[in-house]
Amino acid sequence: MDKNKAGIEHLEKGQFEEAIALFNEVIEENPNDVVGYINFGHVLSAVGEMERAEKFYLKAIEIDEKAGAAYYSLGNLYYQAEKLEPAIKMYEKAISTGLENSDAYFMLGLSFMQAEQFKLALPYLQRSTELNSSDDEARFQFGLCLAQLGLYEEAISEFHQVLELVPDHTDALYNLGVAVAGHEDDPEKALVYFEKALEIQPDHMLAGYGKKMMEKALGND
Repeated sequence: MDKNKAGIEHLEKGQFEEAIALFNEVIEENPNDVVGYINFGHVLSAVGEMERAEKFYLKAIEIDEKAGAAYYSLGNLYYQAEKLEPAIKMYEKAISTGLENSDAYFMLGLSFMQAEQFKLALPYLQRSTELNSSDDEARFQFGLCLAQLGLYEEAISEFHQVLELVPDHTDALYNLGVAVAGHEDDPEKALVYFEKALEIQPDHMLAGYGKKMMEKALGND
């Protein structure tokens, strides 16, 4: 079996020492194999050795400046460390190298969302949903982004699509309630969404607050 593939199998099983041994052999046998360095970085990242992982990803880029997977992996490393600016740069670089991957677009959009740059986030989250229409988290974040930009009809449509994928997605139900209450001015309809969210997750504080507000608006308090 291919050593990179075997190493990944060990990594997925949490067998880190075995994975490291195999990726080390890959690098020793072919020092210019960027995949070996990237995979070694994945193991180090998995065990929390972020600084060492960064060096392996950078080494891969040094060998091949078009190694999109290395830029993407660095982006994830920086995003986890809440370093949004360098994360954004790495995701942008990954996409510019031709990494047409829904996850890359999603993470770039999510990084812009975290930085509250919603207009910049929008096209990347949209592209992510186009590349993987069944990714409920990408679609949910796209809906949130639309709502942040005041595009409520589009946001409502996205939240409905999230619920088609995951019927018990309480945050989609809550945000649907918020969008309906604000855009359609329909407290009765919004109340249904808040109650449904609470039925699934009784400790959903925001849905609980939304329910109280809608009951007050309807004179049911």
